[in-house]
Amino acid sequence: MQRAAPRRASFRSSGSLSLMHAAWILVAVLGLAACAAGDPRFSSDAPAGFWMGLWHGVIAWVSLVVGVFDDSVRVYEVYNTGRWYDFGLLLGIACMWGGGARAYPRAFGVTTVRIETREAK
Repeated sequence: MQRAAPRRASFRSSGSLSLMHAAWILVAVLGLAACAAGDPRFSSDAPAGFWMGLWHGVIAWVSLVVGVFDDSVRVYEVYNTGRWYDFGLLLGIACMWGGGARAYPRAFGVTTVRIETREAK
């Protein structure tokens, strides 16, 4: 005898919820775009460091999309501390895109084994 899979609760029961999701996504994108690289508060006297590089790596995709429409937004901050900013930027990008963790199973031939058990009749 097979048991039915448990049902998940559906949160898409009304159209207002999807409108709320769209509103939250819009707020998040605008909030992230406000912190994009190319901020005038950075200069050669006060460059962006590791933590801003990490943040710019996390929001790199947002900066790229916004930069297509706005010439003042860049993915990479010109006024930075050098290698520490670069390291933070690459670390932020790697964290957002999964780094090499997704490639590990394919590279080493690791597969997921599913073990099914039979119930007593």
